[in-house]
Formats: sequence, structure tokens, C-alpha cells
Amino acid sequence: MQYEKIALIGIGNIMFHDEGLGAYAVEYIKRNYEIPDSLTVLEGGTLGFGLMTYYQEYDKIIVVGTGSHDGRPGDVFSESAEEILEGGSVRKTANEVEITMMIEICTFHEEMGEVHMITMVPKDIIEVKTALTPEVMAHMPHLIDKTLEELHKSGIVLSRKSDTPEVSLEEIIGEYANPTQQCYRVS
Repeated sequence: MQYEKIALIGIGNIMFHDEGLGAYAVEYIKRNYEIPDSLTVLEGGTLGFGLMTYYQEYDKIIVVGTGSHDGRPGDVFSESAEEILEGGSVRKTANEVEITMMIEICTFHEEMGEVHMITMVPKDIIEVKTALTPEVMAHMPHLIDKTLEELHKSGIVLSRKSDTPEVSLEEIIGEYANPTQQCYRVS
């Protein structure tokens, strides 16, 4: 299906170890792929309900972050808004609760784009540390591939930037952990 406006949003708090994996994944895509005008890539961090306008103004919203599905750290799950609502009572993270609540609120007003969530089971979202556990880091390429696959299903095929060298996940995580003015570039 083709959509006019798609938002790709990475969520999670980078201060709590694996909780920031959604932010890192979308930043990796933003820095390494050509982004068409029809796609908005946003590091949504902990904006929570501040993201509601994206749910109402975009045709499709793809959210990437941690999830509380049963599985091993690094397992990746992909689910629609309907599947999210069906499993609403078993949501364990603040992000999952907020997303479920936003979907419920938007459906009351019948003003919502199609929502799709791609999540990874974290190992540690408690320790205060700007990094990823080795178990999660090893599976980040799979999370990124699943995200690119969902974009492709939505009519957006991203091409790697050919004019710049690849920015690795390690570099991105390092920039988040050690911010400088150069990290806060407008794009």
C-alpha cells in the first residue's frame, strides 16, 4: 500500500541501557539512508503523549522501541494497532502503555493513521547507562532490517547514502553518551 505521509518514530529513554534502542535504530536509518520527503524520521525519546499529533496527522506511523513480549533479549516483534489493542492489558513498559492509550484515544476520535509497532525484547532497562547490552547490540541489525522491511511494505524503499561513509551504531551510541554541539545538527 502507498501512503502520502509516513512517520518513523524511535522511542525510549537512552539513559536506561536497552530502553534507548528505538532511538538508536531510527538515528542509524536517518544517518545512513536517503530519506524521501514522504517520510519523517523522528527520535521520539520519551515524548509520550507529545507524539499524539503524529498519530493524527500521518497516514502511517511506525514506532520502534522496546517491548515486553515473552522471549529472549534481542527477539524482535512486529504488530499492528489492532494487535497492540488486543494485548493492551499485558503491556509492562511505560512506552507500551502510552502507545496503547494514544491508539485508544485516537480511535475514539476516528482520526488516526495506521500504526505499526516494531519492538525488541530488552535485557536491561533498569540500569542507568547510555549503551546497549551485548545481547541487544548483537540483534540491532535484525531490528533495523525489520524496520526497513515495514517501510518497504508501506511503499518506501530506502537507499544507502553513497556520498558519505556509514555511521555505525557504536558511533551513534557514543554520540548520545557523549554529546557535543556537533551532535545537535538540524536535519
